[in-house]
Amino acid sequence: MTELNASVVDTSFIKRNIPLVEKRWSVAKIVELFELPFSDLMHLAQTVHRDNFDPNAVQISTLISIKTGGCSEDCGYCPQAARYHTDVENEPLMQLDEVLSAARAAKESGASRFCMGAAWRSPKQKDLEPVLKMISEVKAMGLQTCATLGMLKEGQATQLKEAGLDYYNHNLDTAPEFYGDVITTRTYQDRLDTLDSVRDADINVCCGGIIGMGESRNQRAGLIAQLANMDRPPESVPINLLTQVEGTPLHGTDDLDPFEFIRTIAAARITMPKSFVRLSAGRQNMHEGIQALCFIAGANSIFYGEKLLTTANPEAATDKQLFAKLGLHPI
Repeated sequence: MTELNASVVDTSFIKRNIPLVEKRWSVAKIVELFELPFSDLMHLAQTVHRDNFDPNAVQISTLISIKTGGCSEDCGYCPQAARYHTDVENEPLMQLDEVLSAARAAKESGASRFCMGAAWRSPKQKDLEPVLKMISEVKAMGLQTCATLGMLKEGQATQLKEAGLDYYNHNLDTAPEFYGDVITTRTYQDRLDTLDSVRDADINVCCGGIIGMGESRNQRAGLIAQLANMDRPPESVPINLLTQVEGTPLHGTDDLDPFEFIRTIAAARITMPKSFVRLSAGRQNMHEGIQALCFIAGANSIFYGEKLLTTANPEAATDKQLFAKLGLHPI
């Protein structure tokens, strides 16, 4: 890939078919990407994507909730927070055989990664022990393993690594300046500290955010800048569209224009050319044409299965039909 040391983003590089690469992305530069004519932005994103990945290959993950509800946090989007009145019922940690059965089904459906999520602020050691067993058993099936368990205490990332964990998910959610409008029970630095622990344990990082929570375009660009400017950008970047759940503070937020979501996918691809960009929550409300444009914009990972933790997701059969229409295949 040719590097272009430009002080501003313009469209002349598109005519020359030269991908733009920045070693450090300012929020202003990412906003300029968002503001490109749509076809130019898509061309640039697709060019960067093709320089780094098979454009017709998509990584498939399956996500299950191994412990649901009762969380002490106040994330404004989350129906699992104990303080909100939603339809989500509190459920204890799943038994090992239930998790392994779900993992087998995921593998049979074509998933290559199995992600386990637990609604904890931070796992206690007694809670972590059975999860370590789940990770090692799922790993033995030949699946990549991922977990999202909240903030990690000292030494816990190392235990997860030793159990065979491949990825740890811990999203930044949004830009630092908008974060306090969404969450008050943990700080942005708390999230960064957990990500540092994961990196120190040599576990791959899965980190992204949620779009459509009422943030501005500048704040969407700010989230992308936070991720892209990490010393080592996340290997996996989930871009979620807010799934509104009645009873949560963000229920009733104005819907995000779908083309703004596609622009966010494209900005993530351009600024993080080596990362897998995952089209995550919110797909169940997207027309297949919008999803197709997301793939063209550089998304090359999805969650497979009818449920994401507590919210709906397109069924695997529906995704297989879409893949067939687009000529996509699983990695």
